[in-house]
Amino acid sequence: MSQASLQQLTVIDLVPFGNPGGQTAFFALRLTPPTWESWKPGQFVMIRPSQAGSELLWGRPFAICRVTKSDLVLFFQVKGRGTSAIARLQPGDTLNVWEPLGNAFAIEPQTPTLILAGGIGIAPFVGYVQAHPTPWDITMEFGHRLPLECYPVDSINERALVEAHLETSPDDRMAFLEKIDERIKSHAEKGLVLACGPTPFLREIQRISLKYKARTQMCLETRMACGVGACLGCVVKTADPSASGAAPSTMVQTCTCGPNFWADSISF
Repeated sequence: MSQASLQQLTVIDLVPFGNPGGQTAFFALRLTPPTWESWKPGQFVMIRPSQAGSELLWGRPFAICRVTKSDLVLFFQVKGRGTSAIARLQPGDTLNVWEPLGNAFAIEPQTPTLILAGGIGIAPFVGYVQAHPTPWDITMEFGHRLPLECYPVDSINERALVEAHLETSPDDRMAFLEKIDERIKSHAEKGLVLACGPTPFLREIQRISLKYKARTQMCLETRMACGVGACLGCVVKTADPSASGAAPSTMVQTCTCGPNFWADSISF
């Protein structure tokens, strides 16, 4: 089981992004800085409002967007009861935060790195491009269904080149997949590919990566309850048990063995 520390952090502010359909659904949650010794891009936290009571029994996993000396930033989309409760937080409210959890993205200076993000899967790459020693080696293809202003694209685009693809029809989706195919092929021989987004999106990334034998690491958005390996609720099947580094088995936990897996090591 992962060794995770619990801290109580305070809300500095909750900044809305965009206004799709007249209702804000995306937020940047800024918290007081944690006392972590270190963290790595691709890791996540479990958070739970301190006064949630029975409304929110379990914490919710959030990719770490950014950490500085003055704050911890988490970017999220309101989708259910848990994220709705978090979106109602006010400055001064406190949260219980378990952190930092999971493994990290590969960072390879001087290696051409392609980032593929779908929707809210953009969140962990804000910290990634800021921590990368050679961000000029990074390019991103970003697929989204809601207006671009709903996402923290500017935080990435100021350090790495981002090409955005708005999906409003099946034809848009096919054009985006064709672009991904082209880009993964170009990085297959000497590059690195990183991906995060919905499971159907990642399945396409995996299929194309295996076709070209590209080194691709995928951040899974598997549902989690505990985040520390206690509940067995986020298991994923490995393509090769020995590749996971876990005990001989065909199933591993996303929270402790991931959430970042090489495309050729899992089957989902």
